[in-house]
Amino acid sequence: MNSRRASRVRTCLLALSTVALLLGSLCWAGDDKDNPSDIAKRIDASANVLNEIMATPDKAIPDDIMRDAKCIAVVPSMIKIAVGFGGNHGKGVATCRTATGWSAPAPITITGGSWGLQLGGQAVDLVMVVTNDQGMQHLLSSKFKLGADASAAAGPVGRDAAADTDVKMRAEVLTYSRARGLFAGIDLSGAVINQDKDETRILFGRMAPFAEILSGKVPAPNDSDPFLAAVRRYSFQAKSQAENAEPK
Repeated sequence: MNSRRASRVRTCLLALSTVALLLGSLCWAGDDKDNPSDIAKRIDASANVLNEIMATPDKAIPDDIMRDAKCIAVVPSMIKIAVGFGGNHGKGVATCRTATGWSAPAPITITGGSWGLQLGGQAVDLVMVVTNDQGMQHLLSSKFKLGADASAAAGPVGRDAAADTDVKMRAEVLTYSRARGLFAGIDLSGAVINQDKDETRILFGRMAPFAEILSGKVPAPNDSDPFLAAVRRYSFQAKSQAENAEPK
């Protein structure tokens, strides 16, 4: 009897698992078909985050950090999740500096532990600035963990603020968050950054390798114009201000 009952339970569980997989596949296919512009909206949102942050001098990312940035990543509206334990998950885009300008944006996901969303569970915007070639190589790998594979530190705030030399030397990635109008450096240690392969396929029409996109080998699609324009504006603006400040 017990053996027969156990067999029926296993059969039911197998059937349920099969149904769940089929439904998941259908939902994924439906989302891909019905919401083809999700990545375009995310790119626009990332541009808006950068524009709004940099428009407030006393709360912006310092000019010298923007001037020397190797890569910039923005994750708009990161949210709280609970899959067995509390955590955070968000999607955004990253771009890296190349010999001819800034690369096409590469879709990314970021997942971490309990850091972030301390303000009543509200979604936050994240900005990450890669400061040196070593950090850039970690990003090009398409998957890395902040604080382990790449050193990270909360970034200084204020357009005219000078980044602490020690911070810039030891941190490959400077990290920021914004929630309820408050913009500040944040410790993202433990967060894992991956290439978002599904969004990559939608944005470029194929699965382009992360390093290929961020090294400038993949043309930027039209949907990326707002984000790249914002990155070019603030990195160029910071460079121009630095040159004008130099004694003639």
